[in-house]
Amino acid sequence: MQHLNQPDEQTLSQSLHDGDYLAFEAIYDLYKKPLSARLLKLLKSPEQVAETIQELFLKLWENRSNINPEKPIKGYLYRIAENLVYDFFRKAATDSRLKTTLLRYTDSAYNNIEKVLYEQESRELLYRIIDQLPPQRKRVFILCKLEEKSYREISETLGISTAAVNDHITKANAFLKKYLAAHPNLAIPLIVGFILQSI
Repeated sequence: MQHLNQPDEQTLSQSLHDGDYLAFEAIYDLYKKPLSARLLKLLKSPEQVAETIQELFLKLWENRSNINPEKPIKGYLYRIAENLVYDFFRKAATDSRLKTTLLRYTDSAYNNIEKVLYEQESRELLYRIIDQLPPQRKRVFILCKLEEKSYREISETLGISTAAVNDHITKANAFLKKYLAAHPNLAIPLIVGFILQSI
């Protein structure tokens, strides 16, 4: 994508703010492709991406008078995108098809989501989830994932085999994936945040 320099983008934003449809089309042409690429990572459906893009730019046009031309239009667009994606996955709580989509994404991107989950600001959420694990599995998980002990160290500490340690970690990870997919209100900020951070 060829970026416009700052004055040009400000001019486009100002023109859009003033109701210039040609400026709207220029912004659409500039950002449709990168937005679609990011949305596809989240939604996993070209049809849903197309629908979301249509709704996104409709909202942009309808709210054009609220745009601050002095701020980058890109940030405004991605905030709309984030809200639309959040709404999409929030519906997963009552829609089995959307829940399947969320589960598939959570599974494929779990390693990345896991990194966010282990960050200090997410620890409260993590502990709330792993509190539901069986006591021994929770101990193994904390030693491995949070205290960064090796399987051998955990084996010696708890008096279990390394194979048992591996089994506990595998099952704990599977539980986390399913739990996040089944609780969109918890999973969505992690998933959406991770993808949009890389924009």
